[in-house]
Amino acid sequence: MASTSRRHGREVALQALYGTEVGKKPADEMLTELLARDESSEGRAFVRDLVLGTLENADESDALVAPLLEGWTLDRLPTIDRIILRMSAFELRHRRETDAAVVINEAVELAKKFSTEDSGRYVNGVLGRLLGTAPSAGAES
Repeated sequence: MASTSRRHGREVALQALYGTEVGKKPADEMLTELLARDESSEGRAFVRDLVLGTLENADESDALVAPLLEGWTLDRLPTIDRIILRMSAFELRHRRETDAAVVINEAVELAKKFSTEDSGRYVNGVLGRLLGTAPSAGAES
């Protein structure tokens, strides 16, 4: 799958996860809505895996990320930032086919596009610390 397709896939996954968390819609409903638009079958599989994997591993991702939130708690983070960090932690931990630097860069770009002015730098710092302090975050489980 091309990197631009994955970039778009991450954006769609973020929208689905946001709708699930904020809109309280079931993940399957959000995926059906968003994937009906234009994703290829490979793109659909990537988005579905990212959304369902992020949801299934949210507690694990939160446990990895929470100690790295300098001056913040997960509950106080902007919702978009929390979702981006969970999604990225899942991808770094469980989906090794993409280089960690790419995952982090994509997370930063999502934060810049969809969140606050400072979110890109903050997400970059947290994910950088995740790689630096938790080498197992990049290991396959």
